[in-house]
Amino acid sequence: MKEKQSYLTQLKQQLRYHEYQYHVLDTPVISDLEYDLMMQELKNLEEKYPALITNDSPTQRVGGLPLKIFDQVYHDTPMLSLDNIFDKANYLSFDKRVHKILKNNETLMFCCELKVDGVAVSLLYENGVLIRAATRGDGKIGENITTNIRTIRDIPLRLFGDNIPERIEIRGEVFMTHKNFKKLNENSKRNNGKIFSNPRNVAAGSLRNLDPSITAKRSLSFFCYGFGSSYGKNLPDSQYKCLIQFKKWGLPVSDKIKRCQNREQILSYYNEIKENRLSLGFDIDGIVIKVDSLLLQKKIGFITRAPRWAVAFKFTNQEHITLLKDIKFQVGRTGIITPVAKLEPIIIEGVTISNATLHNFDEIRRLGLHIGDTVVIHRAGNVIPQIINVVINKRPINSLKIQLPRYCPVCGSNIKCIDNGVVIRCTSGLICAAQLKRTLMHFVSKRAMNIEGLGNKIIDQLVDKKYVMTVADLYLLKVDILTSLNRIGYKLARNLINSINKSKEITLAKFIYALGIREVGETTSINLSINYANLNSLMNTDIESLKEIQHVGEKIASYIINFFNDKYNIDIINKLINEIGINLQTIPDKKKDNKFINKTIALTGRLSCLTRNEIKDKLISFGAKVTNNISKKTNLLISGNFGSKTKLLKAKKLGIEIINEDHLMKLL
Repeated sequence: MKEKQSYLTQLKQQLRYHEYQYHVLDTPVISDLEYDLMMQELKNLEEKYPALITNDSPTQRVGGLPLKIFDQVYHDTPMLSLDNIFDKANYLSFDKRVHKILKNNETLMFCCELKVDGVAVSLLYENGVLIRAATRGDGKIGENITTNIRTIRDIPLRLFGDNIPERIEIRGEVFMTHKNFKKLNENSKRNNGKIFSNPRNVAAGSLRNLDPSITAKRSLSFFCYGFGSSYGKNLPDSQYKCLIQFKKWGLPVSDKIKRCQNREQILSYYNEIKENRLSLGFDIDGIVIKVDSLLLQKKIGFITRAPRWAVAFKFTNQEHITLLKDIKFQVGRTGIITPVAKLEPIIIEGVTISNATLHNFDEIRRLGLHIGDTVVIHRAGNVIPQIINVVINKRPINSLKIQLPRYCPVCGSNIKCIDNGVVIRCTSGLICAAQLKRTLMHFVSKRAMNIEGLGNKIIDQLVDKKYVMTVADLYLLKVDILTSLNRIGYKLARNLINSINKSKEITLAKFIYALGIREVGETTSINLSINYANLNSLMNTDIESLKEIQHVGEKIASYIINFFNDKYNIDIINKLINEIGINLQTIPDKKKDNKFINKTIALTGRLSCLTRNEIKDKLISFGAKVTNNISKKTNLLISGNFGSKTKLLKAKKLGIEIINEDHLMKLL
């Protein structure tokens, strides 16, 4: 039996060595087949001699019945999050703050690392053996995920080498590579299973899955980034040296870690990683900058939830490569036809992106786009998907040049080219179903007529079935028409009718906005309602009078005049006012002499008497312009509970009057 035990120990050591070469160093010295044969030999021996099975055996990666619940784990040292910075100025402030705390004007050494977009975990090793793993949780208490962590082949069940502490808590990030994520979704699709939205969600869901056999199938990866507590042996005196030591013990550490000793080196590292992050094969959302000396880290200390010696320098726009599969043409409310790129779906910052707007045809020409191209995209402002450029050397032979449409893609009408073909417009007006649908969607929207419950899917059906051909037709709808639509019952139909009737009482400003006059937004609508006593006055005005109004130049003035010179528009307005009974509430003369008229007002905080939108509508009815931001043009700031300190400080600095809710209600 001793001989068998000795051989088993030797076999396990060999397998651990090869796992280290493969998962940590990425330099396998034997083939996958040889490794599998060695693993099978170990399994056969353990089946024959079950008394010799140990928890740290390479065969014990998957096992056990599904769990009923995860136990709680208390972290000896809290797992704190990091403060985020997003630009060079923020970074320089962090650097300056660290030097100030240390009262040190000399060069400091920093350890720079990738900020992997995964799930933070804690691994507890005693005498080199993994005994427990936990999620970060709230930083103090996490969940025991040991069984699931044991299935991740990157994570060693036993450390090897010299100077291993008796007890050490290793911290790192569990993530999924793009390759394994794609493979997972392809398998799911073949088996009619769930299609996952992004790698991070898969990693998080897999770690909290009560069935470890499912976690084992997900092919997760791991990078170590630090430690919590350690007993029994002295660790190296720097962050960088610790990571190098952890790698020697068999823990995976990114090969992108780097020591930097000045601002220029750190900014260079940031830019290099940002430029090359698409080639990493997994998601990152920035870099992490840490003071390298552990002694200085201790001296600098922590704030409540984050260390003061480290910061996450995040990328503002993540760029990714994907395939342009097709171009579709979308017709807007005013007839402008916009090209929309149909992409091979890709994950950016946790969001699945499959479409990207191209704004106009000049953008297609500028980018030199062909269908079939490999393109680089990001989310502009972290929201709007945008194509940045084309990877020309990946263009396939059968790529197709994009042709401008000759007719409207929805109604087949002639199109008109504007601005040398940069913009094209369908000429059929509201005869075009696409224009009609978008006109109706704008008309019923919250900031316009505010017809609650009348969503896009209902409008699509109403137009497709020709129940509604103009905005006025909405007010002629009956319960039996609405209940004939998909998923509309009697109760919903009655609620919709009530909502439509309720919208007949509306302010002049909102009605002007609801009409959808080209380039006339909320602010311009408010200014028009303030300067004209009623709708008739506005409809019969001239271009010179309009140009005297704030925010109305010659271009917008001409759009307004053209709108009210169109017989179709006048007929619709007359029908809404005279037949439907729309009642337009103008600003009474007594309201025109008030504290709010023609003032730009900002809001901050929570108000108890009215909602934010109710306050906004009330102020607009008094002739005010309401904004979210503070600027030199702001006349008044209304501050409720939990208001933004930044806004309050900026208002004070600019000398802007600040009033509270009580004062506001008295004025109203």
